[in-house]
Amino acid sequence: MTNLKSSQDSPSGQSTSAQIHDVLTGRIQRGEIHPDSRLVDTAVASEFGVSRMPARDALMRLSHEGYLEPTTRGFTLPRLDHEEILEIFDLRRLLEPRAAAMAAHGLTEKDLAALGDVLKEARAAMAAGDSERLFRACEIFRNGWIDAVSNSSLRKALQRYMTQVQVVRMMTFANQANHPLIVAGNTELHEAFCRRDSVAASDRILRFVFEGEAAYRAAHEGALIDRSSASRRSG
Repeated sequence: MTNLKSSQDSPSGQSTSAQIHDVLTGRIQRGEIHPDSRLVDTAVASEFGVSRMPARDALMRLSHEGYLEPTTRGFTLPRLDHEEILEIFDLRRLLEPRAAAMAAHGLTEKDLAALGDVLKEARAAMAAGDSERLFRACEIFRNGWIDAVSNSSLRKALQRYMTQVQVVRMMTFANQANHPLIVAGNTELHEAFCRRDSVAASDRILRFVFEGEAAYRAAHEGALIDRSSASRRSG
């Protein structure tokens, strides 16, 4: 059971519902809740040791904020279609270069060292052919530099479309030919951060988004071809 302080004990004076909201938001932003996950108020209430109402309130708030969408059997991450994913790539090209430039000056030496350790983990995962391990390392790396963006509204905007990032990753990580490109991109971004070079960081993340879109489009086309072939065989 997840331990929550009562609202009286909470230093911020948060209600139980707000605390549950913050815990679940963190899980979504870290990629711990997946597209096939289903959050049910009774299960959330049981996990946090509270009544159903604060759990329900927290889930409804996440729904209003766009992190979740309600279904007849609980709450899930938003289901994005192909066009919505492409639209978010446009949004990322507008926002992420500025965010990376800010992170180049916001990351502490301790942060940079931690990101360097994550990159070592990513390289080890790639060498071992462990896609799941590499996936997780890339999540930690991305969340690490985004946390250093000083503009809170910009940071929250980037975190809001984590679902799109997750969908693209799950489609593109299946092709191990993409792994060296991903690790190289993160390595170059880290090097720009270490130099406090906001221009280089901005440029690298912009190219990273374009590369991500190209890999996503290729994976999407491959999936369409596979479905078409399967349909012809079954017909």
